[in-house]
Amino acid sequence: MKIVVLAGGISTERDVSLSSGRGIYQALKKNGHQVILLDVFLGLSVPTGPLEELFEQEIDWTASIQDVAEKAPDLEKIKALRPNAKSLLGPGVLELCSLCDMVFLGLHGANGEDGRIQALFDLMGIRYTGTDHTSSALCMDKHITKQMFHGLGIPTPPSITVKKGEPFELPNEIGFPCMVKTCCGGSSVGVYRVDDVFGLENALNKAFSYENQVLIERCIIGREFSVAVIDQKALPVIEIAPISGFYDYKNKYQAGSTIETCPADIPQNLSARIQRHAEAACNAVGIKGYARVDFMLDERSGEDYALEVNTLPGMTPTSLLPQEASVLGYSYEGLCEWILQTSMKKYGLPASPQK
Repeated sequence: MKIVVLAGGISTERDVSLSSGRGIYQALKKNGHQVILLDVFLGLSVPTGPLEELFEQEIDWTASIQDVAEKAPDLEKIKALRPNAKSLLGPGVLELCSLCDMVFLGLHGANGEDGRIQALFDLMGIRYTGTDHTSSALCMDKHITKQMFHGLGIPTPPSITVKKGEPFELPNEIGFPCMVKTCCGGSSVGVYRVDDVFGLENALNKAFSYENQVLIERCIIGREFSVAVIDQKALPVIEIAPISGFYDYKNKYQAGSTIETCPADIPQNLSARIQRHAEAACNAVGIKGYARVDFMLDERSGEDYALEVNTLPGMTPTSLLPQEASVLGYSYEGLCEWILQTSMKKYGLPASPQK
């Protein structure tokens, strides 16, 4: 197949996306596909003749991609590379996507998980991996996601949504410690744990630098888990245990910062319950193809709480989805093929997952 892998962009998860895109690109090449890797914002940076010929050429599309740094990227520097840009899409991006058989979305954050790219592709008749524009938009906003969870009885921590410059009162059911989260952020950028009123004020000031709407959520003390769901079926539960602090940006992407155990060392009935809640969470927001649901397990009550749904889970060397798939016998290359084939079902095309 002719495939364009889209990554990068100008979200806070840019570096993570590029790392995911590099891995996906290399895997699909090994699987025998004709693959191009593009930064959705910067677009083509090499001299071109007819665009369709790029699929035949031996170009190292990963040459400039670095490993994920400890801090989120400086987006203003990236934007300066395309001054006065009027579109998220860089040169040649839409044209190349129109020529391929499938776009494999390696995007994360506001560039690829908010539904706008998916909506454009739907209008243009371009096939892409992952869920559709509606479910992407629902899951991008944690406030809306939690409303969907509440409506279908999926346990999720109590929270309130506050707007910049507007007064609020912290309900007793939240209290301290609590978590402050940007509603539409990802990779734990703009996420802070706070223990008192002073800490809350500081965290809100930081979070409001990213967005004008912020979630304040009860901090669940206990163990953290995640479950990927592919084609409506939950994969093995993985436990995430940061060596220090919580599962923030650094602990997610720096090797050795977190201990991850898959399958999680928990009773079978608890594992099955979390998997059931993961499948229900994906159904609640209309996921098609694949996603990943994050959970906290309360150490006192034993209740598991769904936090959010990630519609384009990370595919970096330290990401959770590849680890879960490996327990089922899928190599990284096999997982990419599984995602590709599963996504084809949206378009009525035959799919045959391979290990």
